[in-house]
Amino acid sequence: MSISVVIADDQEMVRTGFRLILEAQDEISVIGEASDGVEAVEVVRRLRPDVCLMDIRMPKLDGLEATRRLRRTPGNATDDTKIVIVTTFDLDEYVYRALRAGANGFVVKNSGPRLLIEAVHAAAGGDSLISPSVTVRLLEHLSPPQRTENSAAAQRLSPQEHKIVRFVARGRTNNEIAEELTLSLSTVKSHLSRIQDKLRARNRVEIAAWAWEHGVVS
Repeated sequence: MSISVVIADDQEMVRTGFRLILEAQDEISVIGEASDGVEAVEVVRRLRPDVCLMDIRMPKLDGLEATRRLRRTPGNATDDTKIVIVTTFDLDEYVYRALRAGANGFVVKNSGPRLLIEAVHAAAGGDSLISPSVTVRLLEHLSPPQRTENSAAAQRLSPQEHKIVRFVARGRTNNEIAEELTLSLSTVKSHLSRIQDKLRARNRVEIAAWAWEHGVVS
């Protein structure tokens, strides 16, 4: 089944380059483009792609606010669209705000074609991908760690779920977690679903952010 993608970027050359990279993959189809944030919101609401690649600095409405608006769409009509921020600016503040706005991943444009393709696949599969250049640095500095025992959410997590949260915070994939804990892939996915419910996290990136904020990893 083909993964449908919308590309939102104010530079035509960037949109064309991304389209060429993605459409060279048999399982990915670019179904729309947007040159500013307002257009991005409209196109995603109309086409409801599986994934939207969203630039940050765009005219009329930046990508962060566009992401927030899509996540607040009445009736949750765009909930199934995964949003991956793709930007030139490798800034902690941008990454943090993107994740808090509801983005499912963050990729720096100079990371190369392979990472862009992996980010689309990860988002479409319910996972999240952050460029390795920003992952640990970002999460370590989201905010001063809070005492885990004071978190009601932390107390609801089982010992096994705590282990999985720590692996997620370190950027491990579901397959790596399954291998490390000698679990089936379906069991890991079930644990992650329960963890998201308990932490009220929309995706694994928010699970990772919660782990670093609450001192679950160091």
